[in-house]
Amino acid sequence: MATEPEKGMERPWVSHYPEGISWDTPVDLTPVHEQVLAACARTPQSDALDFLGKKTRYGELGKQINAFAGALQSEFGIAKGTRVALLLPNTPFYVIAYYAILRAGGIVVNCNPLYTVKELTHIVGNAGAELMVTLDLSQVFDKAEKLAEAGHVKKLIVCHFPDALPGPKKLLFKLAKSGDLRKLDRSTVADRITRFDQMLARKLAPQPVTIDPKSDVAVQQYTGGTTGLPKGAMLSHANIAANLSQIDAWGCGLFYPPSRVVAVLPFFHIFSMTVCMNVPLSVGAQVVMLPRFELKAFLQLMSRTGANVLPAVPTLIQALARTGERAKPHLVSVEVAISGGAPLSDEVRENWSKVSTALLAEGYGLTEASPVVCCAALRVPSKPRSIGQPLPATDIRFVDVDTNQVVPLGQRGELQVKGPQVMLGYHDNPEATRAAFMDGWLRTGDVGIMDDDGYVFIVDRIKDLIICSGFNVYPRNVEEAILQHPAVEEANVIGVPDEYRGEAPVAFVKLKDGQQTSEAELKKFLAQSLNKIEMPKEIIFKDQLPKTLIGKLSKKELREEYAARGETHEPA
Repeated sequence: MATEPEKGMERPWVSHYPEGISWDTPVDLTPVHEQVLAACARTPQSDALDFLGKKTRYGELGKQINAFAGALQSEFGIAKGTRVALLLPNTPFYVIAYYAILRAGGIVVNCNPLYTVKELTHIVGNAGAELMVTLDLSQVFDKAEKLAEAGHVKKLIVCHFPDALPGPKKLLFKLAKSGDLRKLDRSTVADRITRFDQMLARKLAPQPVTIDPKSDVAVQQYTGGTTGLPKGAMLSHANIAANLSQIDAWGCGLFYPPSRVVAVLPFFHIFSMTVCMNVPLSVGAQVVMLPRFELKAFLQLMSRTGANVLPAVPTLIQALARTGERAKPHLVSVEVAISGGAPLSDEVRENWSKVSTALLAEGYGLTEASPVVCCAALRVPSKPRSIGQPLPATDIRFVDVDTNQVVPLGQRGELQVKGPQVMLGYHDNPEATRAAFMDGWLRTGDVGIMDDDGYVFIVDRIKDLIICSGFNVYPRNVEEAILQHPAVEEANVIGVPDEYRGEAPVAFVKLKDGQQTSEAELKKFLAQSLNKIEMPKEIIFKDQLPKTLIGKLSKKELREEYAARGETHEPA
């Protein structure tokens, strides 16, 4: 279903692009593993990875990728189209395994180590992944073991976590935290385990594989778990390579050496996989990694490495901003922070400006687009509250959510996308694939608007839209109004059934530490900026608001919680 960019349509953004960027710049479709291996051969002595202080040079990385690819082919029969699951946090093991699977002709199936066994069962079962690469840390391995016990995966390749650590930390880990490691020979599936290091040690050369970038799938990325079962978006080698090329053009050299890109967001998430790993490694820059975000470790990493590019999500940006003066000296090297995954509030932008002079650029994408569709400029400031402009070779349009008619510039509608980064479709789900497209355009499910200069502003999600007395109420508008109150830290608004209005907004609010306010006081405050239809019929205060695994505020749990209350509401 991926299509060529639309011809003959108006593109107001093109004439307002940042200097030095062209919409019709050539898009490189060379598979990403070929680009990375070329970088390994080109600059073998340069540092590619930094994991907690242990560095891997490009030359060594290239040898490890090829050795693992060769072992996958000879020992497991991995061939073109074979799906291999990765159940790994950010480590050098992930990087090696990812590119080796692609080099062997296989398809990467990313799995979140924080998912439940039930969720993982659906993903590996739907994908048909019989082989899984994982880690001997108990919190990860125990899930892989259960999958193997149940027959959902036939074999496991297990990496020894201390091998990823620099010498002193490796020794300390073995002395202090050996209990966190599983003894593989005592596993219930010991006969189905192969050790990662032993596969590398064999130094088997991989056999050549002929790849058709436009039709062969590289990554099967699961998405859509907020409603129903996750679907496997099939991203071709061309989809992924195109997005790298588009981001490269948009960055105007930002990701090139001597840049160092921070990878604290998990590689198994499409945003990090692309921006934190594929983009910098394809051009020979350095990736500095943490397995997860911990403030102290993160600040130490920044001071030690002097990293200058920080891909992040709003919750991470806010966590750093709240640290205040303590964070400032650790962030001086950051030139650009790229926020994705969720909208950036004005408060987060303002707080960030107090701890860093780095440009804060908001981007927008979705798994089905590999993922980046729009981004604010990365070298110069963009319009406030905008997600920027469409990337080169990307076309977008806005379609009325009621009539399905394309709306004129400046009117709200569903954002739809065409471009070389758009997926082939969902694996084994033709019905969902058909529903994901309209006249060949990818439907994003997001309502937005474009101004005369081609800057895009997201209003809300279609599925989150509240129809109240026949009027559209956008939860994001209500949330932004609530966040203006000085006592509020986070807000999330959902629609609930209402006998009189059909639906009505309900707000869930988390207050800042040490702050207090009441429902009546907050509603009085909101009356200055919201009309009567937008006014929440109820405001519920909570100590914590549920978030997705990447840090986005989640409405799913709030809807379930509200429904479970079983309350009936009197007409307003």
